[in-house]
Amino acid sequence: MNLHLLDGALLLYAVSLSLYLVSVLAHRASFSRGGTLFLSLGFAVQLAGMVVRWWESHRLGYGYIPLSNMYESLVFFSWSVVLLYFFLKGRYRYGAFGLVASGLSTLLLLLPFLVPMSRRIKPLVPALRSNWLAIHVITCFFAYAAFAFAFALSLAYLCQRGWEKGGKASNWLPSSGVLEDATYRLVLIGFAFLTLGIITGAAWAHYAWGSYWSWDPKETWSLITWFIYASWLHAHIMRGWRGKRTAILSIVGFAAVIFTYFGVNYLLSGLHSYV
Repeated sequence: MNLHLLDGALLLYAVSLSLYLVSVLAHRASFSRGGTLFLSLGFAVQLAGMVVRWWESHRLGYGYIPLSNMYESLVFFSWSVVLLYFFLKGRYRYGAFGLVASGLSTLLLLLPFLVPMSRRIKPLVPALRSNWLAIHVITCFFAYAAFAFAFALSLAYLCQRGWEKGGKASNWLPSSGVLEDATYRLVLIGFAFLTLGIITGAAWAHYAWGSYWSWDPKETWSLITWFIYASWLHAHIMRGWRGKRTAILSIVGFAAVIFTYFGVNYLLSGLHSYV
């Protein structure tokens, strides 16, 4: 049942993405409103799917919040992206932001069909049987969602800024100034949650393995990612970096996020390797 709901959410997100794209190409605001409607429906159906998966895990005798493997984390990652969009929507009422949210959420829910991973509910390994699981994973993936959104807006910034310099600014993208401001806010949100994620991860590691830090590949790359975004904020706030340099650094930071999330699991072995 939970997979039917989650696949239904994927379909709704894909419809939302299509409507946003039509809105952009045909310059029809009504399609953008339709995109937001289907994005909202997908968000609600996906939440229902996660709740049902939680209930089904209890029925099977495992009883845990569905955040324990690659598939479940992708589901929560995509849901967090849409949640962040609704948080931003009050300040940035642009169809391009909905396009980013629907595009990212669709891609994340498509990945399990493209990359080998189990979608079955399985019993937890002993180290994951802890309340720290939900606290740590939720904070980390709120951070990842913010960084993913910032990455997409950084790409949009580079395009829009180039078009503005050529006197041909895109009328469906916000101005480069708006994109830069939104990227700063997203990096700030992401950095705060990543910091909490590292702290809660260290606490969990001490509870599970008796050590706060063991230089496991996931821990090491999380720290590298933290330093990249700390450098981004330092350069932006203290050194006055703006424009192209911060956009590129945001893209580099998200590359580190991707390696921390996917690369460590599929290319390196360690305590945090799971699929």
